[in-house]
Parts: sequence; C-alpha cells; structure tokens
Amino acid sequence: MKAILKYTIFILLSIVVITSISPTITFANTEESASKIRITEWQLHPGNDEDNKIPPADGWITVKENEKEPVLPKGTSSMWVKIQLPAEFDSHAGLLVNKAYAQNVFAYINGSMVYESIRDHYYDVNKFVIPLDGPTNETLYIHLVNETGNIGINGFVFGDYTNLYRNMVLQDLPDIILGAAFIFVAAIMFFCMIFLKKVHVSGWKSLSLIILSLGCLLILYSPFLYSVYEEYGFLFATGTDLSINVLFPALFFFLETIFGKGKFALVRIIKYYAMSLITLSTIGLGINIATDNAYYSIYYLVTTTLFAIGVIGGGIIFVGLLVIHSLKKQKDAIIVSIGFGIFILLAVFDMFKYYAASRNYEFLYWKWGIVCFILSLVITLGRQIVLSFEKVVTYSKQLEIFNNELQRSEKMDMISQLAASVAHEVRNPLQVTRGFLQLLEEKSISNKEKNYMVLAINELDRASEIITDFLTFAKPQLEHVTLLNIANEFKHIGSMLIPLANLQGGKLKLNIPDHLQIQGNSSKFKQAFINMIKNSIEALEGDGEIEIKGYREDNRVVVQIKDNGIGMTESELAKLGEPYYSNKTKGTGLGLMVTFSIIEVMQGNIVFKSSKGIGTEVYISFPAA
Repeated sequence: MKAILKYTIFILLSIVVITSISPTITFANTEESASKIRITEWQLHPGNDEDNKIPPADGWITVKENEKEPVLPKGTSSMWVKIQLPAEFDSHAGLLVNKAYAQNVFAYINGSMVYESIRDHYYDVNKFVIPLDGPTNETLYIHLVNETGNIGINGFVFGDYTNLYRNMVLQDLPDIILGAAFIFVAAIMFFCMIFLKKVHVSGWKSLSLIILSLGCLLILYSPFLYSVYEEYGFLFATGTDLSINVLFPALFFFLETIFGKGKFALVRIIKYYAMSLITLSTIGLGINIATDNAYYSIYYLVTTTLFAIGVIGGGIIFVGLLVIHSLKKQKDAIIVSIGFGIFILLAVFDMFKYYAASRNYEFLYWKWGIVCFILSLVITLGRQIVLSFEKVVTYSKQLEIFNNELQRSEKMDMISQLAASVAHEVRNPLQVTRGFLQLLEEKSISNKEKNYMVLAINELDRASEIITDFLTFAKPQLEHVTLLNIANEFKHIGSMLIPLANLQGGKLKLNIPDHLQIQGNSSKFKQAFINMIKNSIEALEGDGEIEIKGYREDNRVVVQIKDNGIGMTESELAKLGEPYYSNKTKGTGLGLMVTFSIIEVMQGNIVFKSSKGIGTEVYISFPAA
C-alpha cells in the first residue's frame, strides 16, 4: 500500500514538471512562428441578437491592445468587431483570435462569410483561426452573439494559416496532458481498490472520483476540443456538467471520511445536498437532451444557482473545518490547508495578472494549484491508511502481550491453587524429619555419617524455602500496610546483602534519597528486592558492580538496579517470571514469581533491560505516597 501511494505521488509530481515545461515551450513556439504581424488596434460596436448580417455604418469604438475594454451597455447580447487587415498577404494567410466570448461567431469580408461557428450549448469560450485570401487591403468584420450576455474579444495575430492553427492547438495541449494524467491516476487508484480493506475503500473511492472529475474538467473545459471537434461541443459541455456534479459530492464524501461529519453534522448535510443536486441535475440534463435543448436555459439557470449556493455554503464549511482542525494541530487538516492555500494563492495570482493585463491574459497557475491540492489530499489519505495500519500492528502486539499475560496468569493461578492445597501439609512432615535428622547427627560417631546428616538437613531446608515461596505466592495480599521510606528499607537490605556481594568478589552501591516514600509492607518489600539483588550478585560471576538508584518520576517512585553481569538474551527476558524457569542450575523460578506477585500487589511495575555479556537493568516503579 505504501508503494501505491509513493507511485501516485510520483505521478502527480511528474504532472507538475510536465505542465510547467509544456506551456513554456508551446508559448515560445507560438510567439516565434505566429507573431509576424500582431493586430494592436481594432473597433467594436455593441448590438443585440437581432442584428442582421450587415455591419453598422457608424458608432464604432476604437480599442487598443493591453488597454481596458470599454464597458458595454447592459443587456448587450451581440457585438461587431472591425479589424483592418494588412495591405498585402499570401493566399494561405489567417487571423488567430486568441479569445472570444460568444456562442455564435460569424466573420465577413466584403459581405462574404469566411468563418462561421454556431453552438447549441452554453460553453462560450472560442479560440479559432479565420482563413484569409486576397492580395489587397481588406476590412474583416466579426459578429459575436451570446444569449448569456458574456461577450468580448481580444488577442489577434496575423500570419500563415497552417502555423497559426498548429500553435493554437499546441497552446491548449498542457490542459489535455494534465487532464489525461489525472484520469490515468484515477484509473490506477480505482484498480488498486481491489487490494484495499473495506475500511479504506470509502476514502480511496471518493479521492479517485475527485481526481477523475478534475481530469475530465481540465480536458472538457479546454477550448482545444471545441476548436478541433466543434461538432461534438454539446457532448463536451454535457460531460463538463457531469464532471462538476461528481466533483462536488465526492469532495465532501472525502472530507467526511477524513474529518468526520463535523459539528451539527454540517459536512453530512452538504454531502446530502450535493447528492440531491447531482440527482436533480442529471435528471434535468436527461430531459434537456431528450427535448433537443428546449429547456436548456431553465436547466442552466436552476442548476447554476443551486450549484453556486452549494459552493458558497460548502466552501465556508470546508474552510471552517480546516481552520478548526488546524488550530487543534491535527496534521491532516494542516496538510490539506497547505494544499488548498497554495491553490487559492495561485488562483488569486492568476486573477491579479488577469486584471493587470486588462483581461488579456490566459489563466495558467491555478492548474498547478489543483495539482498541489490533489497532492495534499493523496498525502492525507496515505497518512490515514498508514495510521490505520499502525493501529492494527499495535493492536496485534497488545493482543499478543495480553495472551502472554493470560497464559502467565493461568499458570500462576494453577500454582497458587496447588500451593494452597499442599504447602502446609508438606511442611509439617519436613520439620519433623529435620528434627530427627538433627538428633541423629548429634549421636553420630563417624564424620562420614555427620556429613550425610548435614547434607540431608540442608536439602530439607532448601525444600522448606521452596514451600515458603509457594505460600508467599499463594497468598500475595499485603498485611500491615504502612508508609515506607525507601532509603531506610534499603539500609536493612544493604546490611544483609553487601557482605554477600563482597564474598562473591563484587561491590554493591546504594544511592537512595531520603525523601522517597511509598505505601506497602516492609517485609514483603524487602523480600522482593532481596530476591532481585541476589540474582544480580549471582550473575556477576566474580568481580563486578551492582548499582541501586532511587528517584521520583512524575507521581511514581522508581528504583533502578543495574549490574554488569553475564546478562540475558531477549528470549530469556521473555520467560522471566514463568514457573520453573531459571538460569540457575538448581533454580526453580519461584523467587522471581514471588517478586512479581509482591510488586503487582503493591501496584508497581517492573521492566527488565539486558544484553548478553553486558549486564542487566531493572526498573521498578511504585505510586509515590
């Protein structure tokens, strides 16, 4: 899954590089081959859609390139444009119109129509090349008609028709490349859904739909298709409407997956609103197609109005959601905010250049903003999947630990029941046997018999100690709980074990502050630590050092026991505390079991760290009194 996300991000970054290089090359070629003669002055005459094919005789307004266009009268739905062509030109010449806002375009020279474009849809951005023939100075008239009232024209380049047409096509090629790349990424993501778990499918599917709809929008809203395949313009416009319908709900499905339904379920409300809008829009679109655009104006007005309301409301909720979660320092919200912020900044930069250039400007940078925004969504979804995977791994580890603890608890419970049932009964005959062996030892004459008796008594004492450990484990509850000063307790422990450590050739260092106090039973506390410190002394195997430190950490008292003995492997550490497991030749493992039980009853925690040949560290913590 991580590999899929890496490839997706790599493809998106490749898109940024391609789209940043392509416009530069394309526009450079356009300027080089098509700017032989640039028309810098033309004339306008506002009209209405009832104008005939004859241009008006007077009332023309002169417009110069890079100047602000004149404000047309309200309700203007048509406009005439008059352009004086150069005095001489070849028979294969043409005039590139870089941008014209109109549904219908007609061009005339000497009353004869030389170009015509009639659209049955509301996409009104035109980019075209008018073919020109003739060796004399001529006047070209262009008649623009647009029922929506959005009408205008700018950017005229005169030159060879073939070169102009080729460069017109190349200008819009980055949009096609970018859109196709988005569709390709969405297709890969749809394919990869078969490898996802059900919990991740919803977010992945909605993100795939977002990328797919944006790719379709970039392609279907580009003038390239309407210029080259004009006869399919209605299909392209319909596809644009459907892409917008998919984008809006998909975005809020994704937001709900990442951030939840939001306060007062606002995200879910907008999602349902978007779903209702897409249903209504699709039905209206079907009716419009069936009636041959008879109700297109009504459909366009209703869907545009409802969409604008949804965009405004959804945009406010979206921004508010990002702000709220970003202030909470949620990383997903910060990542999406950065991507969305870059998109907004680049879009604002485009608008600034648009108005600075008197609207004679091609919007470019907002597309890079879309790439950044999509990239932030991909990263966010990737984080969600990775975090979910880490939760599963953590849960698995916790489950394994729980199972180990359960097994250990079952073993201890079994031993506890066994100890409670037989310990007392076994200890009594042992004591009687020991007493008679002592009498026999006193009456023995030969040293050999005495040695046998001493050996037997020692073994009985060892058996008695094991029985004592059984009883301690079987009844771990504390009696006579008092306030314990850790330093005082370790003074008694040290007085008993320092001579033992010295006898073994090691050193025992105590560094316990006087102010550390806990609640517990003094004898049980000493028993637990004597067991652990004796283990450390026996692990020294001669010269070595055992350091015992105490300190307070938050609301707990921590005792650290560190030795430089033989150490243990990870597998040995994992078995510590299990019954009948011991690193000693004659050990039973019951000593550490008793120690664990005492520490557990005193609400303490114990952690072992060890390396073979280096030594062992033990951290025991108790609630501070």
